[in-house]
Amino acid sequence: MSESQQSTISKVSLKGKHFLTISEFSNEEIELLIDKAVELKSKGTEYKPLSGKILAMIFEKNSTRTRMSFEAGMLQLGGHAIFMNTQDSQLGRGETIADTAQVLSQYVNAIMIRTHSHDRIEELSRHSDVPVVNGLTDLAHPCQALADILTLKEKKGKVKGLKMAYVGDGNNVANSLMVICAKLGINFAIAAPKNYFPDEKIIKKCEQIADQTGCEILITEDPVQAVKDADAVYADVWTSMGQEEENEQRLKDFNGYQINEALVSHAKADYLFMHCLPAHREEEVSSGVIDGPNSVVFQQAGNRLHAQKALLVELLK
Repeated sequence: MSESQQSTISKVSLKGKHFLTISEFSNEEIELLIDKAVELKSKGTEYKPLSGKILAMIFEKNSTRTRMSFEAGMLQLGGHAIFMNTQDSQLGRGETIADTAQVLSQYVNAIMIRTHSHDRIEELSRHSDVPVVNGLTDLAHPCQALADILTLKEKKGKVKGLKMAYVGDGNNVANSLMVICAKLGINFAIAAPKNYFPDEKIIKKCEQIADQTGCEILITEDPVQAVKDADAVYADVWTSMGQEEENEQRLKDFNGYQINEALVSHAKADYLFMHCLPAHREEEVSSGVIDGPNSVVFQQAGNRLHAQKALLVELLK
């Protein structure tokens, strides 16, 4: 990073902003978060800048990594996190998301929500007086994307000019990953059956961003074309939460899209295998790949903690 870039990033402030999608953040803001994550990871758990701060965590979808990483992150930063689900709150009895936002704003310093429709988090943010963080919606998973790029930077030393290949459903993970790659100048390729391509509006937006940052966006039905010369190969489950009734059809549709030893032979020899987890071994990925020497899935999962700590510090400092 040049001195001028460092100077620009040092002047960036995210205080009080909502974090709903990667699209709403500038290149400089994303780079700030990645650099802050590297810094906080090196500081360990003695740094307590969020003493007295409280994060409300609303879960309308089950979670392992999102809950543990946000809760542990707030504790490590000196703050506190409060878990809520619809069964244990008035949301489950019909209280509106708007009313919930206004009530929680009286008690906490930030709200993280993991929910279904993206419209729901947008409504929450409109009525909240404190920052709202997207822990996952059906459209986007921006916290995962931050952790992915942090991992890529740690393993490769740089990210601009690398190639990220995603094979599988063009879902929320793919949407956020494609956007962050376009913004940071990372070439992005996705292979999926045509009916499972990413959101068309997001594709067009990413192509416009890529023209400015000097990278390429490739949308294809051919896994080999996507993976060819890739620096990182990424998978997610073919059937996400809430799509269980589609599972049988999806297994048929994604036949031939498994990331296995034959497919990754087309990537660079030092490629990284990435997965947001949980994984279905022998479905979207072979055990030989996910448990192999190129896999960084657990470092990637661990980096959810550090990326989100950076996000919370920058939103609340």
